[in-house]
Amino acid sequence: MPEFDEATAVRWDAVVPAVAGATGVAHGHLDEGWAIGHAINGGVLMATATSAASEVLSAVGHPDVLTWGAHFLSAARPGPLQVDLEVLRVGRGASTATVRLRQPEDDGLVERVHVTGTFGTLDRAEPVHRAPAPPSMPDPDSCVPALRDSSPVATAIVMLDRLDVRVDPATIGFAVGRPSQRGVIRAWLRMADGREPDAALLPYVVDAFMPVSFDLGVPGWAPTMELTGHVLGRPAPGWLLAELTTDTVVGDLLIEDAAVWDSAGRLVARSRQLAGVRVPAN
Repeated sequence: MPEFDEATAVRWDAVVPAVAGATGVAHGHLDEGWAIGHAINGGVLMATATSAASEVLSAVGHPDVLTWGAHFLSAARPGPLQVDLEVLRVGRGASTATVRLRQPEDDGLVERVHVTGTFGTLDRAEPVHRAPAPPSMPDPDSCVPALRDSSPVATAIVMLDRLDVRVDPATIGFAVGRPSQRGVIRAWLRMADGREPDAALLPYVVDAFMPVSFDLGVPGWAPTMELTGHVLGRPAPGWLLAELTTDTVVGDLLIEDAAVWDSAGRLVARSRQLAGVRVPAN
């Protein structure tokens, strides 16, 4: 099993019927190989939640996540995971479910992230009537690999061992102490074990990169408070191209937008998140 699929797999205590009001409990395990510092990457958590709901709702012909909103309540650690799912609505064209990811601590189960998503089929995402083209950037072999030994900050990103990330040289200045201050980072991404992209991977991909605040000269991590994402197509095999941008930083809050294109140049996912930042005093 590919590393990502193993990391996001859950085991259900019982079959959950795809009907409104149905609930179910599943269990999984968060592997330390997907950590950033002391916490598990938020994209892995979102993908675990959306994949669990997709598994249930596929029974009514709604296997693909179309949109989701995730509120991050506490940092997830490597270890056991409980998945609590409730089907909120089952419709002809789309169905909605909510998923709570919780982990045991000394005082009981602690909620890590609460995800509500709408699921359907990406057949409805055809044909493409209007969508932005991917940004112009060098091919992956002409870009800069993001490696764990490239900086003290990167050393703590254990998850980089699972990925092949190539950053656009035009947006890599932050890595050598010369951020552009434009608030833009572009990079290619594929899984290191050769797993091809699909719709289930996209909730992870939109949160798999270094935060765009790095390009503003803010090198610390930027914890996500809330993220809303949209899946707009099934990606073609090969590299994914992501562009992270920000035009809003107020106090210790940052809004980050992500857009993801596949190897055929099709926009396949978008997201917007509110994150915390620590902007140095001038």
